[in-house]
Amino acid sequence: MPVESQLRITALVLAAGSSRRLGQPKQLLEYRGATLLDATISRVLDFGFAQTLVTLGGAAPEVRQIVDLSAVHVVDSLHHTDGCSSSIVSALDAIDDDVDGFFLFLGDQPEVAQAAVDALLDAAASSEIAVVDYANGTGHPFWFARSVFGPLGELHGDKAVWKLLESGRFNTAHATVGSDVPLDVDTWEDYERLLASLG
Repeated sequence: MPVESQLRITALVLAAGSSRRLGQPKQLLEYRGATLLDATISRVLDFGFAQTLVTLGGAAPEVRQIVDLSAVHVVDSLHHTDGCSSSIVSALDAIDDDVDGFFLFLGDQPEVAQAAVDALLDAAASSEIAVVDYANGTGHPFWFARSVFGPLGELHGDKAVWKLLESGRFNTAHATVGSDVPLDVDTWEDYERLLASLG
């Protein structure tokens, strides 16, 4: 179901990782009859954001060959080995000028629920940064208003986004949902857990 909001929002999907812990490109793991990244992109497109960006880095040539990227704008993350913040920095210039901010999704997290997006939309209306508080911890998607783009552009490293969230410099909101953090894939055990969750 498309999102309903007064805000114009870009969806940014981070899919530039090198999958070092997994040992093969996790973007291309089989999932729901396609790939893990196909499933994530399909889910995000279903939310109906004004624009959808996908960052690629590790395994980019193979991903471009196999994954359906026709409905998204691809951003090459040239420094993806420096951590996820480098992918965000790479994508900032590709965000449409008329959007109010972006939701940050993970490319290996294909089961984000509509309820989480709806709750985050409510929080985004009155905040510069918003995160989702799930039953078992804080997780994606995150919301970043355009007023935060400057500081985001200065980030370095893998945990820099979390440091920005915890800095206290910005009006930050927490959207609460009753479900657990959606499963993502860093290891083979994570992938097996995700497959098992499908029943």
